Amino acid sequence: MNILIVEDELPTRRLLKDMVLRTRPEWEICGTTGSVEETVEWIQENTMPDLIFMDIQLSDGSSFEIFDKVEIKSLVIFTTAYDEYAIQAFKVNSIDYLLKPINQKKLEAAIDKFERLYQKASPPPELDYQALKEMLTSENQNFRSRIITNVVDGFKKIDVNDIAWLVSSNKITSAVTFDGHDHVVDFTLDKLEKELDPKYFFRANRQYILNIEAIRKVENWFNGKLVVKTHPGVKEKIVVSRERAKSFKDWINQ
Repeated sequence: MNILIVEDELPTRRLLKDMVLRTRPEWEICGTTGSVEETVEWIQENTMPDLIFMDIQLSDGSSFEIFDKVEIKSLVIFTTAYDEYAIQAFKVNSIDYLLKPINQKKLEAAIDKFERLYQKASPPPELDYQALKEMLTSENQNFRSRIITNVVDGFKKIDVNDIAWLVSSNKITSAVTFDGHDHVVDFTLDKLEKELDPKYFFRANRQYILNIEAIRKVENWFNGKLVVKTHPGVKEKIVVSRERAKSFKDWINQ
């Protein structure tokens, strides 16, 4: 059985590879990729694997962009940090998933399900990945409208529309509002990225999530990277990688 692992976080990729081979040592990991672009190139240049483990959010965009660019004939087990609202979408579409951090027993159950679906005598069942994408990105989804920050004698409410950007530094997440004030919040950027409306907020890199209203100018940088100028200003450069540059431009231009 040939397996492709699509995961942008190297430690998670290594861990998943080890867990799969521990469960099915006879399987072959025929490839590992970490971005939409890299995965599309791999699929175009190699034989289609029997099974793909695929993270939903990759370094240069959503993994669903892969399905828009190449035909995927493999069955897919998604790995995801999505909350429970999204899990129902996976169940409805008969697609299995692994919620991060990945549990060995749940991995084994997902593999068992795959083996039941996979029949060498006939093509594997076709699953509607486009329907899943639409369910996960539905305009009816309830995005976060407020966030709270702790103060000396309690907590304070902040409307997300007042947040210019969110930044993570030394494992501390801060929301910087348009008035220039810095507010520490009890959520990771990974969690907030899933809960904020993607029409208005974009994960520029591992350190910053930006509000579209905070962006004043975008400058070209070396190797296809971009530098974002914001208001209020930031002392350090906010850099968008070459891999995420196209998604960033598409987001601004929508």
